[in-house]
Amino acid sequence: MNERAAARVSLAEKFALVDRHWTPKIVGELNGQYVKLAKFSGEFVWHKHDDEDEMFLVIKGELTLKLEGRDINLREGEFAIVPRGTLHLPVAAGEAQVLLFEPKSTVNTGELNHALTADCEWI
Repeated sequence: MNERAAARVSLAEKFALVDRHWTPKIVGELNGQYVKLAKFSGEFVWHKHDDEDEMFLVIKGELTLKLEGRDINLREGEFAIVPRGTLHLPVAAGEAQVLLFEPKSTVNTGELNHALTADCEWI
């Protein structure tokens, strides 16, 4: 049996293992998609994903998704989907705990090779 199949996942326990901001960790996989957890603080980097949509679900704290021409402000329990090809900048005034749902091929900085580009690992 697959060790990741039909298992309970505690978000609180998994978030406790995330020790760096802007470094998503994989906690689940389904239908070619990863479920990732990340802690955000401050400003990330403007980027886009040409081939992938991204879902940001705020578990704790607040997150602003800056888009060209408008902002989406998210509080705990709220989510937004950033469509592929959309330039965006995640910003968290304090620390935010965020669940991401995105294709396995998604790199956190999109098309940019940046100091914040992270290799995702399972926790």
